[in-house]
Amino acid sequence: MVLIKHIGRYVLETLGTTGQLVIFFARAISHCFRPPYFYRLILKQVIDIGYYSLPVVGLTTLFSGMVLALQSYNGFTRFSSESAVATVVALSITRELGPVLAGLMVTGRVGSSIAAELGSMKVSDQVDALKILGTNPFDYLIAPRIIACIVCLPILVLIGDIVGVFGGFLVGVYKLNFNPAIYLYQTVSYLEPIDIASGLIKASIFGLLLGIMGCFHGYNCSRGAQGVGLATTNAVVSGCILILIFNYLVTELFFSS
Repeated sequence: MVLIKHIGRYVLETLGTTGQLVIFFARAISHCFRPPYFYRLILKQVIDIGYYSLPVVGLTTLFSGMVLALQSYNGFTRFSSESAVATVVALSITRELGPVLAGLMVTGRVGSSIAAELGSMKVSDQVDALKILGTNPFDYLIAPRIIACIVCLPILVLIGDIVGVFGGFLVGVYKLNFNPAIYLYQTVSYLEPIDIASGLIKASIFGLLLGIMGCFHGYNCSRGAQGVGLATTNAVVSGCILILIFNYLVTELFFSS
């Protein structure tokens, strides 16, 4: 009976948290599409989330493209298909590695920051002070962060795609002795708009997910420093898991046929 009691409690807590998340998601999205808009706060979040994440995303995609080119070459030499390296690097970066790696890295950097910031404000009663002053926290704190995440992540992914393909080009030309013109031709000729578009759509969804999870866990954190730390951890973990799940769902939607 004790085991059944614990299982039932866990199921009820999970259902309760899921319901809170759905309600929070609906409120946050509704406030993103209706005034008032705090443009200065949105611009500040765009700089914090987008601009300061460029080095992390750039380095991650650069070395991922380089490693992908090297590993693809080592594998394709067994089948005498070395010419496919450029195509594999371009498709892998634009379809999968660019959006997923950027989403995970930004979640680790930005999702934790959002949760910690909102959690600290919640613990120190700054959120309650906003309510007393007549300012809706969803308009002032949550909507600007979610809007910035949705706007910035596709831009970061696009830059990451370029950097990742360039990393593959560097390895292909200077390490594997490919002809630069032929490498670029194979990259461009087999790359279609749907490959880039699917990655950017994924990036927008990932930006929404990491913004929602960071804001949700930070806004609903428990009291004390331990609550803030737990909210930060939960924001990163849940954001990364949702990114991987929705990555499969979107890929299934675009490329199932």
